[in-house]
Amino acid sequence: MSDSAMHDKGSKGVSRRRFIAGTSSILGAVALAGHPTAAQAKAAAAAAPIDPGAHVPVLVIGTGYGGSVAALRLAQAGIDVHMIEMGMAWDTPGSDGKIFCNTTAPDYRSYWLRTKTKQPISNFLGFPIDKNIPRYTGILDAEEMGGIIVYQGRGVGGGSLVNGGMAVTPKRENFGAVLPSVNADEMYGTYYPRANAGLGVSTIDPAWFDTVDCYQYARVGRKHAQRSGFPFIFVPDVYDWDYMKQEAAGTVPKSAVAGEILYGNNHGKKSLQQTYIAQAKATGKVTISPLHKVTSVAPAAGGGYTVVIDQINTNGDTTTTKTVTADKVFFAAGSVGTSKLLVKLKATGALPNLNSETGKGWGDNGNVMCGRANHLWDPTGKVQSGIPCSGIDNWAAGGAFAEVAPLPTGIETYASFYLSITKNPNRAQFSWNAAAGKVDLNWQTAWKQASIDMAKTIFDKINAKEGTIYRTDLFGTYRIWGDHLTYHPLGGAVLNKATDNYGRLHGHPGLYVIDGSLIPGNTSVNPFVTITALAERNIEKIIATDL
Repeated sequence: MSDSAMHDKGSKGVSRRRFIAGTSSILGAVALAGHPTAAQAKAAAAAAPIDPGAHVPVLVIGTGYGGSVAALRLAQAGIDVHMIEMGMAWDTPGSDGKIFCNTTAPDYRSYWLRTKTKQPISNFLGFPIDKNIPRYTGILDAEEMGGIIVYQGRGVGGGSLVNGGMAVTPKRENFGAVLPSVNADEMYGTYYPRANAGLGVSTIDPAWFDTVDCYQYARVGRKHAQRSGFPFIFVPDVYDWDYMKQEAAGTVPKSAVAGEILYGNNHGKKSLQQTYIAQAKATGKVTISPLHKVTSVAPAAGGGYTVVIDQINTNGDTTTTKTVTADKVFFAAGSVGTSKLLVKLKATGALPNLNSETGKGWGDNGNVMCGRANHLWDPTGKVQSGIPCSGIDNWAAGGAFAEVAPLPTGIETYASFYLSITKNPNRAQFSWNAAAGKVDLNWQTAWKQASIDMAKTIFDKINAKEGTIYRTDLFGTYRIWGDHLTYHPLGGAVLNKATDNYGRLHGHPGLYVIDGSLIPGNTSVNPFVTITALAERNIEKIIATDL
């Protein structure tokens, strides 16, 4: 962004030099990347992993929302469950005494097997901010495929470890477009309430929101939305709001108020580790093998399925390959993980009876990001809670819902930042690339234009009303739109297409999909409550009829 653009219409009152100095002190800390402690390395190896040759009634691949729901409900029904998780357990502090590192200072814990960070905001004031880090099985996977970066959580708890915790139930009138084969009355009467209870969902205290420093950025977002005629809504979340009030008051260790979000949250966030997984472990019937990756599932001669699993170390190297058998297998590795595995297994003949819908219907939930440069009289605050709590709703008129997102740099930026969810109609397909021995995705970057156009229905209007401009320094040189990523991968094993209407895979009895790959590409809001509610619905039916 040029100096003239920075000061256009009075939208900036801080010099470029002072901005860079302030930011580099925060973002420059990423150069001081640490290394894992002996305790962490020992803990990663110490979990009691699955034994080679073991036989288990149920194997769940993945520990995210769908897998955690399945494990808990199966265990409550008296069934022994073993969960396989590619990432770490995230239960051992590093040398700084914290399990997770801070958003502004990513270290070895931040990224999954990368030697350089891949931050969603790659630039600030025209300067790249990504830094070198030691290769490690860190918490956030920035997986690049088909012209899109798919951000995914790696560890026990999956995406719940790294998301903003925005726990949104879609509007009833939008549900038919999300899951047309599912009874909406059952979802809204039974399974959404069950999911919200299980996840610990609650909404911010509006009176506290109106006064606290760490949500000044969201109050500016509210003012601008309402002055342009858009509905501003508080969004439920899985953060412990009482804890956040204490953080803001300075009486407990800071977590969200210290900007913790992208690479895990050390205190107040109710991830799956604190909810479904904790309950599942408490039954005594659920065990978990972290740092294990399933590479094959095939019918076993005596019934059930033979599962091949690589155990890995924190460098990502395979240390042991194990073969186990399972009576039933639940695929819960996330939209990308499940889809890639199923497409590979079908193409290579391990699961030849999977149908032609396998790998289809993948979408990005219409994700696109942007920033706006506000006037000097609209500071957004140097202290910003990393947990978003509000959004701008233009879904019916313009096909966009925009999360008013934090930009927790630790300095005043005068910037409003947004993650939009849009009604993007484009869907991609996973396919097996035999020559390369890997799964490809045919997403096209140009397909994001639909999302940009929908997001512009909100932000062009706000900029015109406020006399403000878009930030052009966050995603590269003179780029307004963060159209290169998604936080919300969905689809690839779509319900009632690749599976039956409850997630049973066609052609192979005893195999199930129970994660976000069941949802065809879009939920109209942040998706994890819908993934959880659908899993609650499906596992109830499966337990009643299949077990």
